[in-house]
Amino acid sequence: MIRGFRPTFWPTLISLPAFLMLLGLGTWQMQRLAWKEGVIRAFSERVAADPLAAAPAAQPLEAIEYRRVRLSGRYVNDSEMFLAGRTFNGRGGWAILTPFRTDDGALVVVDRGWVPLDRKDPKTRPQSLIEGPTTVEGIVRRPNLRTYFTPENEPEKNLWFSADVEAMARKAGLGPVRPYLVEGLRQPIPGGFPVGGEIQVALRNDHLQYAITWYALAIALVVIYVLYHLKLEREGKRS
Repeated sequence: MIRGFRPTFWPTLISLPAFLMLLGLGTWQMQRLAWKEGVIRAFSERVAADPLAAAPAAQPLEAIEYRRVRLSGRYVNDSEMFLAGRTFNGRGGWAILTPFRTDDGALVVVDRGWVPLDRKDPKTRPQSLIEGPTTVEGIVRRPNLRTYFTPENEPEKNLWFSADVEAMARKAGLGPVRPYLVEGLRQPIPGGFPVGGEIQVALRNDHLQYAITWYALAIALVVIYVLYHLKLEREGKRS
């Protein structure tokens, strides 16, 4: 123990909970780091695997998320849906979500990609409405469901702020749907729209930096706490 170090009541009462909170936040970020590294590892392994030839069913979403799929079937073009608030290269626009009926009868919602604000109406991009048998290659993704800050979907206006695939299927009157999105990969499309996604293995992972920050603040708090009491002790001796 430091000679002359005598903790006082109020600084200790304030500092101890703050110190424990900072330690807890740092530990939580380390746990998040382990989780994120697992996600990145799973993503890398799954996108590198051979594509599935059918829409997965009866499996936990965690087991198939990020798997590549190659589906044969037909788009239900008259049931396009529009997901608001999407950008591409800094431009605002919409994500075009289209139901897709596979050859074996499964229904999935395909995120075909981005269109600018003035191409929302299918009449402005008739070449994009692929008719007849076709093949879709994409990645199984978890739907971005509504959060506290997300506006309510407006199915009656075909205006969506979150990809509730079950509500979308009900709105289209198409029956049961797989509980995930298939994010279509970028490929040449007549007219250039929608612009599909690209496989990006790198996922943001800042948890280690956050953990170091919280632990550093905890150490700084201890240093300040000790120096404060040592200063009180010296001032007490002078008086």
